[in-house]
Amino acid sequence: MHTPSDAPAALPVLSARSGLPVLPPLPAQPGGVRDLVQASWVRSSASRLDPDAVPEPTLLDDSLRAVRDEHPLTRVLGTIQTLLVRHTTDTGLMVAVGDQAGRLLWVDGDHDVRRRAESMGFVAGTDWSETAVGTNAPGTALVLDRAVQIRRTEHFARIVHPWSCTAVPVHDRATGSLLGVIDITGGDDAVAPTTLALVEATALAVEAELHLLTLEDRLARRPARRPSGFTLRRLAAPTAAKAAPAAETAQPTGQAGTTRGHAPLLRVLGRDDALLEVDGDRLVLSGRHAEILTLLAWHPRGLGAEELATAVYGRDDALVTLRAEMVRLRRALEPASLQVLSRPYRVGTPLDLDASQVLAFLDRGAHRVAFAGYVGPVLPGSASPGVAAARSEVSRRLRESLLADAGVDTLLAFARTAEGADDVELWTACLRLLPGRSPRRAAVVAHLEDLEVRLGRATP
Repeated sequence: MHTPSDAPAALPVLSARSGLPVLPPLPAQPGGVRDLVQASWVRSSASRLDPDAVPEPTLLDDSLRAVRDEHPLTRVLGTIQTLLVRHTTDTGLMVAVGDQAGRLLWVDGDHDVRRRAESMGFVAGTDWSETAVGTNAPGTALVLDRAVQIRRTEHFARIVHPWSCTAVPVHDRATGSLLGVIDITGGDDAVAPTTLALVEATALAVEAELHLLTLEDRLARRPARRPSGFTLRRLAAPTAAKAAPAAETAQPTGQAGTTRGHAPLLRVLGRDDALLEVDGDRLVLSGRHAEILTLLAWHPRGLGAEELATAVYGRDDALVTLRAEMVRLRRALEPASLQVLSRPYRVGTPLDLDASQVLAFLDRGAHRVAFAGYVGPVLPGSASPGVAAARSEVSRRLRESLLADAGVDTLLAFARTAEGADDVELWTACLRLLPGRSPRRAAVVAHLEDLEVRLGRATP
């Protein structure tokens, strides 16, 4: 593993005339200063930051504990611990979790690295927002609302030049609001492409778990009785063995230390509308617009007019209706600068679909991460034949993959969702996987007996 070096590095020098940084060539970046870094240096200089300053903690003792107790990410620290923290011991890396304001709430990982990081103020309670310390992965990721990797001399502050870091924002999946940031800091390994992919996979798992916890809270407050067998539970955290291959699906490009471009993302799992995320902006699409854009994302090579009409309306003679709807969809997408082209109908730029990401995780054998990202069926309220086919395929492939290879904890978690509640084969598989003395066997047996009565058939 590479460890931070104490070698001198280039520093952004402030012009006495303009107050803006004079950007020197960076030996670590053969192509020159990246646009992302230069823009961040300009913002840092505009904030009149001292490149030689060392940040001091702004939250101490009781104040830090109070902020931690109230922060949503407190509920998912176990997932972050399992996916990232426990694998940083003796690796020259440390993991930090910050709030939406850029304040570090938790710092953990390699003991020696954390001790050395104290000299640059990288400790819990310190404000590492871009406005406080200048260019750095956690702070800049929050400003840009996207994953960011910062290598050594790209940092604005001189004391941080021996270090590199990767950070990914975390959002509330229901509202799209920014909750905080997850960061890995250390030497060159901290900006490896696989590190970016792993932190992104962790953020995905954290967002999915928070979403399910929120649903669980709402159901707990609801007075009406839920259908028999339908419960929501906290997701088991993905294991490292599963998470690491899944991270490869992010397919980072470029050299280590660069940040790959992120395609627009369409979220349609577990929701009747579609949430389009483009460069940090979010646009909600409902009704036919959600269905059409979902189908175009599901078929990235495009669909002919008759194919799309059949997929949306169930018949190929609805071309006039479809064309009118496409005009309205293009108008609705103008704020997101997303174009829908014709002949065939297709999205002008690559468009990620959260349902497709789940399938990609399954293809990598990352069952727990895939299940963490699966927050419900594709547009569950849609009757569109094409959407129904996509919904069925995602659900079927998830079920088959979990039955074939998943551990009992993940399989039980899926069985306890609405989709798995009445699945006799699924519950029977859980029973077979549970050890003979497991206290959970009684509940599974009781559920199978209930299914036998309600469904009027014998369980295997």
